[in-house]
Amino acid sequence: SRDSGTEIPNSAFIIPNLQISPVHKKIKIYKLLEEQRLMDRRVVITGLGAVTPCGNSPEELWNSLMAGRHGFELAPWFPDQEPDNLSVVSRVKNFDASEYFDKKELRRNDVIVQYAVYCAMQALKDAGTDLKDIDPYRVGVVIGSGIGGIYTTEEEMANYHNKGNKRVGVFTITKMIGNMAAGEVAIRTGFKGSNFCVTTACASGTQSIGEAFRSIKHGYLDAAIAGGTEHSDIGFCYASFNNMHAVTRSTDVDRASIPFDAERSGFVLGDGCGLLVLEEYEHAKARGAKIYAEICGYGSTCDAYHETSPDPEGKGGAMAMKFAYQEAGMKPEDINYINAHGTSTSMNDRTETMAIKEAFGDHAKNIAVNSTKSMTGHLLGAAGGVEAVVTAMSIRNSKVHMTLGYKVPDPECDLDYVTEGARDMKITGALSNSLGFGGHNGCICMRPVD
Repeated sequence: SRDSGTEIPNSAFIIPNLQISPVHKKIKIYKLLEEQRLMDRRVVITGLGAVTPCGNSPEELWNSLMAGRHGFELAPWFPDQEPDNLSVVSRVKNFDASEYFDKKELRRNDVIVQYAVYCAMQALKDAGTDLKDIDPYRVGVVIGSGIGGIYTTEEEMANYHNKGNKRVGVFTITKMIGNMAAGEVAIRTGFKGSNFCVTTACASGTQSIGEAFRSIKHGYLDAAIAGGTEHSDIGFCYASFNNMHAVTRSTDVDRASIPFDAERSGFVLGDGCGLLVLEEYEHAKARGAKIYAEICGYGSTCDAYHETSPDPEGKGGAMAMKFAYQEAGMKPEDINYINAHGTSTSMNDRTETMAIKEAFGDHAKNIAVNSTKSMTGHLLGAAGGVEAVVTAMSIRNSKVHMTLGYKVPDPECDLDYVTEGARDMKITGALSNSLGFGGHNGCICMRPVD
């Protein structure tokens, strides 16, 4: 153990089965259990990939955020399909997947898969490794999606109803199901470890990262690609969110997504993808990897309250934050930055503010809180992945972006929302929050690696 100085191989630490290597048969089982926390491995972020309305790489995204440039535009509606009062959207622009997909492959894969493969290759290139030095069964892929291949679903349902069953595409099912993003990334990379899709609405990306983090921390994997992907740029989705009054009523692209502002009226619907390469720290260190940050905690809770509305007291979100920094072994005052869920809806922003106060007490007023959605819009299941990318870059660059568009203070949202522009700051500990329909709350905790 670390305390005794006795070296114990990682293979001995498959705790659920309590497998002990032959060399260390004399080690008592109770000793393994006592020292489980000491045996936990450190997990670091070494590669980033992003496709967003603010740029199709982490660098483009970062530069847009630092400059305070949003990705919003007036909605291009189709005849007879215009939802009433919805006029602003956030779309990925100039995306070209042809580097990784030929024409035949493009027809066989939904956009969520195209985004994911593009981002995964981008992240591996950024990490400077293909991870081929690791047993492929020790490298996982965990990519979440809130609604899966909804573009394919809408298109093929129209074919079925308008043209008949024989006109439904042969690859419809594989294009629809959300797990195919993780599956196709594995096919392209050869990674054969734990591979799955987390579907917890807008918490999908964050919880995917959290689950991958835990798998590496506890010894099931040595590395993983994790995050979220979403493509919701269709009239069907716009109409549904509009009819539930979740999206903004603003017709001004500069005042459409304004988290924590008193005049906020709903989120701006967007799409994209954000993925991270996660590695066990010693492996990353041994190869001289560039390290953005360490993931050191993960909190996952449920409000158990309502299908769409958060618990008005913010208890579930608060507990997710507490669980995340407590797992990291950190105190409330160690956290000085939160990348908030911050959707620009009246209920979410108010309850998230309450949750932060519940989780941090008087220290809440000392924390810089911003919302990436003020510039990207709400990317649903991809939001947590993209916001984790932003949080990691913020730690590495010692800088946080502003919450764009904030003008009118809301007395119920009274924290430091970084409204003056990008801010230079040394981040000691950071949280990235995601809150999803169904009451799902996810939070990951990061800190710099010295």
